Amino acid sequence: MRLTYLAYTFSLVMKYFSIVLLFPIVIAIWYSEFHSVHPFLISAISSILVASIIKRIVPRADQIKTINDIKKSEGLTVVTFSWIFAGIFAAIPYLFYGITPINSFFEAVSGITTTGATAFTTFNYPHALLFWRSFTQWLGGMGIIVLFIAVLPQFAVAGRQLFFAEAPGPTEEKFTPRIKSTAAALWKIYAGLTLLEFILLKYFGMSGFNALCHSLSSLSGGGFSPNHTSLIGCSSKILWTVTFFMFFAGANFNLQHKAWTKLNPMLLFKNEEFKTYFGAVFVIAIFLSFSLYSNMHYTFSESLTHSFFNVSSLVSSSGFCSDNYAAWDYTSKILLFAIMLFGSCASSAGGGLKVTRWLLIFKIMKSEMMKILHPKAVYNIKIGNYTVPKEILYQTLMFVSFYFAFIVLSAFLIAIIEKDTVIAVIGSVAAVGNIGPGFGHVIGPLGSFADLHSITKIILIIDMLAGRLELIPFLVLFQKDLWIFRK
Repeated sequence: MRLTYLAYTFSLVMKYFSIVLLFPIVIAIWYSEFHSVHPFLISAISSILVASIIKRIVPRADQIKTINDIKKSEGLTVVTFSWIFAGIFAAIPYLFYGITPINSFFEAVSGITTTGATAFTTFNYPHALLFWRSFTQWLGGMGIIVLFIAVLPQFAVAGRQLFFAEAPGPTEEKFTPRIKSTAAALWKIYAGLTLLEFILLKYFGMSGFNALCHSLSSLSGGGFSPNHTSLIGCSSKILWTVTFFMFFAGANFNLQHKAWTKLNPMLLFKNEEFKTYFGAVFVIAIFLSFSLYSNMHYTFSESLTHSFFNVSSLVSSSGFCSDNYAAWDYTSKILLFAIMLFGSCASSAGGGLKVTRWLLIFKIMKSEMMKILHPKAVYNIKIGNYTVPKEILYQTLMFVSFYFAFIVLSAFLIAIIEKDTVIAVIGSVAAVGNIGPGFGHVIGPLGSFADLHSITKIILIIDMLAGRLELIPFLVLFQKDLWIFRK
């Protein structure tokens, strides 16, 4: 790697991230909360200072004029460190409201990774801070670097390496000739859906501030709510509206862009991944509604509303709740846990293992079984009309192995620390999958991670970052060959 390129690119990202840190000041001024201006101002200044210092202390970094020839390894490193430091600077405002450093960092990382696990025990904070929680999720949902690629000319050519480093997946899918145009198109559909949800929530009676925060958090697959009770007690119109947008937060935005531009929603159902995603949500939600109707004695209407809402929330890794599902019966919780493991689509704002990878795993298993019966036959594995190369199949198997190894290792360590297997397993699955709350009174939908041990929080912070970056960029940092610097 070239240290000068790393320093220049990282300082560029941090410089522009400082602008993002100023957005909550608008909310502070709007609500006359002038005491909330300086926390975000200090955060922005800190980000600019770090960017300037790094650019100056690394020899010849300030002489770099373009990053058009940045390498893949450099892109992976820049993206990973950008997310870590974005979490650090995003945590600074929380410190001014009496929140401990570890809880501040936990809340900030949970926000930018769209996990939605909270360390808050009270929600009696200024509007600016509550907005910041939701806004960090909205930025993280589509990707901070992807936003910069979309709007900044400095990233126009070099954006490809950064784009796929921040949003890795089973395939490197883009739908326009230029990566900058792809990033811009993704952000347009993302912002457009957010605006549409805000308008609908306002129309159905939600206050402007709540509508804004919930729109930012649901389209990002985040789940932070400005209310302690999330969306419990809201009208069925509001719940079904949020359900709709959470569902599409977990759907492939590339596919959604094609459907919108061609004004043909049926294009969605011609895609194998979307059909599988839709089918899994529908089937699990129907089974869950029967369970709630028979075991929890909800009305038929309530059963449908709560089942589709909470299934959509967990499959898209949003983490909102319409009811305290930690108090539901065992069968209902098993169904919810199953959809937590399933995950959302590739190129979406959601987390989890991703539907495409599940499809590939089952097709690989089927292929291997068929080879036992017909050893000389040649089987090509396809997703739709796309024949998946062998290297992608290998990468998928490697990713799935690392994914569950990460969960098992984290759960083992947390179980020792917390002496609670439920917190360990559910917490690890929720953190690595960027899902947010889990089950139980401690880390359930109405619980808080605040009382967990500090080491547990550090483990979960690592899990959230690794899960959002889909492990590979994070794990690459531990390869010694990466740290051989060249001029």
